[in-house]
Amino acid sequence: QVQLAQSGGGLVQAGGSLILSCTASGLRTKDYAMGWFRQSAGKEREGIACTNWSGRVTHYVDSVKGRFTISKDNDKNTLTLQMTSLQPEDTAMYYCAAFDTTYAITYYCARPVDDSYHWGQGTQVTVST
Repeated sequence: QVQLAQSGGGLVQAGGSLILSCTASGLRTKDYAMGWFRQSAGKEREGIACTNWSGRVTHYVDSVKGRFTISKDNDKNTLTLQMTSLQPEDTAMYYCAAFDTTYAITYYCARPVDDSYHWGQGTQVTVST
């Protein structure tokens, strides 16, 4: 019984910061590559940050590179997204996901609607001007 429980979303002013958390149960995060995905109103879901099983290899889309940081704590079975310098275009529903390690993490990040992934319930991030 796999569950990815998300927390940390909310409303923030442009230029501000938020930290999103994803706590896994029913799986060991050390056995999975994981990532953060988001979906803005009227747009398709996109992978924005992914990491390998250890958390030591990361991938970011250009739009968040340098502003967002993905990390894992496999001892706590958690995945974290640190977001800084938030802008209105970051407004979206954010989802964490866990997937296998067969391919490079870029492969999984480029497939944001794969139902074979384990998905969190999503959390809303709204950035105001």
